[in-house]
Amino acid sequence: MEEAKGLALAIGLVVAEAVVIPIREARAGTLFGEGQITNIATACALNDADLVIVDGALTAVQQRNLEDKLKKKVIDRTGLILEIFGERAATAEGRLQVELAHLDYQAGRLVRSWTHLERQRGGFGFLGGPGETQIEADRRMIRDRMAKIRRDLDQVRRTRGLHRDRREKAPWPVCALVGYTNAGKSTLFNRLTGADVMAQDLLFATLDPTMRAIRLPAVDKAILSDTVGFISDLPTQLVAAFRATLEEVTAADVVIHVRDIANPDTEAQKAEVLAVLSDLGMMEEDGKTPTVPMIEVWNKWDLLEPERAAQLWHAAREAAHEDEVVVPLSALTGEGCEELLATAGRLLTGDAREHHLTIPAADGQRIAWLYAHGEVLADEEADGDEPARRLTVRLTPREFGRFIRL
Repeated sequence: MEEAKGLALAIGLVVAEAVVIPIREARAGTLFGEGQITNIATACALNDADLVIVDGALTAVQQRNLEDKLKKKVIDRTGLILEIFGERAATAEGRLQVELAHLDYQAGRLVRSWTHLERQRGGFGFLGGPGETQIEADRRMIRDRMAKIRRDLDQVRRTRGLHRDRREKAPWPVCALVGYTNAGKSTLFNRLTGADVMAQDLLFATLDPTMRAIRLPAVDKAILSDTVGFISDLPTQLVAAFRATLEEVTAADVVIHVRDIANPDTEAQKAEVLAVLSDLGMMEEDGKTPTVPMIEVWNKWDLLEPERAAQLWHAAREAAHEDEVVVPLSALTGEGCEELLATAGRLLTGDAREHHLTIPAADGQRIAWLYAHGEVLADEEADGDEPARRLTVRLTPREFGRFIRL
């Protein structure tokens, strides 16, 4: 119920009343029984409400019948989330994806969009037949528009793929922030990068992926990616439409799963996020083991009561014994952020090996490169006729390959 109210607040609606209505048997025509519909109509009248939101899926017929009986605009959970996405999408890709999802949603609801279904076009001569009905024409227009948007999105995906290939050639590792909506990903993103991405206490404050460069211990440069938040019962239209947005996550070297640890539903939210990551092919068959290194960030630590914080601190220590990487922090105050950066750097250099390299002292460029891209453990003069430095450096296989090509 709190999440449903949060969705309404996210688009600026004033929630007059929120009630849970038990349904013994769903009515095909209206979902609710006659008595329940009367109660909803009474609540609308008492609160002077203009809109009724059903936090669930309504068929086109149920939506139309409820509007007829209540004499109010009625939308379901899918329609509400689509409205939020439509308002927030900022990039061309985001707007295309939202429009595609909207059209997909509307295509099945044309039955309630038109009151003039008896109108017909076409029909030539006496034998031409009745021609094309208005609803058929509208469906055809929607299909054509959806086909064009899909072509445009394919082009966007290809462009994004080229950018990703370019990033892989310039081998900067990618850390992707993922998590339930309103877990604090954008606040953490701004804290780590100094960016000013929109970060508010709203569901779906971030829709478009944002990337910034950050510095990590023993890593010259890394890319941090902020992504759209996950939510339970995400409309199927949006799962498909926003797949490209989440493609950045699949290319990540480290996934940072941000959890709102102060939320009473934090465990259910975690399960939802892991299910989405599993759908993206980022979890092993057991659904619990990630295919890439993952850091679980317990955010909003500053909101916890001392007793609860002590319990969770003990749980974090236990998780560490089971090889889970947990970092408690507060993105708002910055507490724990240094530990997160150190942990990410350690995971990114986990396959680093020590290399003993002798480099002419005059080759300052290569020596400087090693200091910038690796962890120099020792630097001393080398024996020999020519002045040279003997360095012991920890380098990942990728960085060592780059050094060899210098």
